[in-house]
Amino acid sequence: MKNITDYNFLNKRALIRVDFNVPLNKETFAITDDSRIKGALKTINKILADGGSVVLMSHLGRPKGGPEAKYSLKHIVSHTSELLGREVKFAEDCMGAETLSLVQNLKAGEVLLLENLRFYPEEEKGDLPFAEKLSKYGDVYVNDAFGTAHRAHSSTTVVAQFFPNDKLFGYLMESEIKAVEKVLRGNEKPLTAIIGGAKVSDKILIVENLMDVANNIIIGGGMAYTFFKAMGKNIGKSLCEDDKLDTARSVIEKAKAKNVNLLLPIDHIVADNFSNDANHKTVSVDDTPDGWMGLDIGEKTIAFYKETILNSKTILWNGPMGVFEMENYANGTVSVAKSVAEATEKHGAYTLIGGGDSVAAINKFHLADKVSYVSTGGGAMLEYLEGKTLPGVKAIID
Repeated sequence: MKNITDYNFLNKRALIRVDFNVPLNKETFAITDDSRIKGALKTINKILADGGSVVLMSHLGRPKGGPEAKYSLKHIVSHTSELLGREVKFAEDCMGAETLSLVQNLKAGEVLLLENLRFYPEEEKGDLPFAEKLSKYGDVYVNDAFGTAHRAHSSTTVVAQFFPNDKLFGYLMESEIKAVEKVLRGNEKPLTAIIGGAKVSDKILIVENLMDVANNIIIGGGMAYTFFKAMGKNIGKSLCEDDKLDTARSVIEKAKAKNVNLLLPIDHIVADNFSNDANHKTVSVDDTPDGWMGLDIGEKTIAFYKETILNSKTILWNGPMGVFEMENYANGTVSVAKSVAEATEKHGAYTLIGGGDSVAAINKFHLADKVSYVSTGGGAMLEYLEGKTLPGVKAIID
């Protein structure tokens, strides 16, 4: 497999799959978070510096079977040009003779952005003829879209077969893969995985896969209550997946068998309604009142978790500790975020943050620059942690 650092793009036209699926203001279409675009700049600039040209392809949103103005990538052209410090040309279609002409007339140092790939249903279907047409736009294929690497779409996977000797990862893809590999196969112990979120079913494969490498697995969020009910505790009206009680019991037994510390909350904030304005109080997890629901971890749990986090050398955090969108139930997630940052800065731990809610929390509390790595790929990172082979990764390595 070729390496982007060693590859010389002089007089080459690079077809790059980027993940420019950025959030836009619904009224003005202004970009509200440009981190995904910034993540691709190193790769783009390397190619241009070598004397190559760049064709960028991406999706935006979930258009329903055809072009939709609100999902047009034209909304990001101006800002992308500003970030790159040069004009980004725009093709108003990702297919057709006019687009092919724009591509073929690109000069060294020029950048062209194609219109949304998902305006064609063939993209998500992994259509071979569609991928072959895309392949005509480049001499070399670069996949730098980790956020879509778990999708076997035409532009993320299928197109690679048309570049048997000229396909490679971009810098962002390389760094994402290295970050997850460092957690899954690194030697820095103790390794602590902090797993939160609403449902056991969403995270069970990650938890089970991490059993073989983690020393500690911290559980938070709504999924904790399925464990508590499986243990015979009263959980009131707390979120619970009754069909996953046996799964939770199995996880508890596997943790014991593998000598993994499975840490569950010892106190929590309960409320009489799912609302920031509801009556709420902190109680032991053994004293949950009937009719009340757990919405965040309590201070004793925060201290308990912090001690484990600060004594760890490798930390993975995926999922919030409570309903952090509501101010009264955000403290658990804020505190864990601060503990992870402290472990990084003061104790030299390697810390990886991944998954939409965890990334949102780290950004909301302005701690992204205080941890080792913040993943750009929610679903892709989760599947990688589950032990699955990502189609977008396999297509480059094979």
